[in-house]
Amino acid sequence: MEEITSNNVAVAFLVCIAAAASTLIGGLSIFTSKKSNTRLLSFGLAFAGGAMVYISLVEIFWKSYEDFSKVFPENEAYKYATLAFFGGVFFVALVDKLIPNPHGALEDDGSEESNKAHIKRVGLMAALAITAHNIPEGMATFFATLEDPNVGMSLAFAIAVHNIPEGISIAVPVYCATGDKKYTFLACLISAVAEPLGAALGYVVLAPFLSPVVFASVFGVIAGVMVFLAMDELLPTAKRYSKGHDTVYGMITGMSVIAISLILFR
Repeated sequence: MEEITSNNVAVAFLVCIAAAASTLIGGLSIFTSKKSNTRLLSFGLAFAGGAMVYISLVEIFWKSYEDFSKVFPENEAYKYATLAFFGGVFFVALVDKLIPNPHGALEDDGSEESNKAHIKRVGLMAALAITAHNIPEGMATFFATLEDPNVGMSLAFAIAVHNIPEGISIAVPVYCATGDKKYTFLACLISAVAEPLGAALGYVVLAPFLSPVVFASVFGVIAGVMVFLAMDELLPTAKRYSKGHDTVYGMITGMSVIAISLILFR
């Protein structure tokens, strides 16, 4: 395994921060938009979901297997990569169970007379839930970039795309309830900071132990986390706002873009 330098770590953090910043883009967009384009939102969510599933199963899982293969025989390496993958699935499922993500936060039911205190509470709950879910995403982006910048940047792109509607889902109820742009921006900022915070926590805990087995385990877990998030959050939400085959087209487009990027960057 190549030696991890301070420059590698800095690049990985910068990529993570760039992906997280798109949460702010989504949040700020409500100040300039009168009405959300639900079909575009659906396509964007499906695009991110397809991209995350593709890169997780085609690239990140196999990096887990390759790193395990440096230490164990092929059959054992595949077994451990599979166990790490489902470990990631169960981990994020547990997080989702403990802190349910408010999938309906973007819904527009036209109830302008809704109690502002209730709307504000929904926004704060959305911010807290999304912040908790952003921590493992930050770890995923950081470690993927640390081991292979090409894969990390592709994953960061997919995460950045789906962070935009997350920013909207935080900003809409908070801004509707308070009318305060600074308060709304702060709520989005806290959620965005969770990703580099997750990266920092992951690095502080694992840095003394980095090895092929640790990288392999992290990549297996990352793949499981990303697939779960895509299947549980992005694709169902995309389907809710879609018309016709919008979700399928978005998903296939996301897969295609990631596939092309992986081919070009090899």
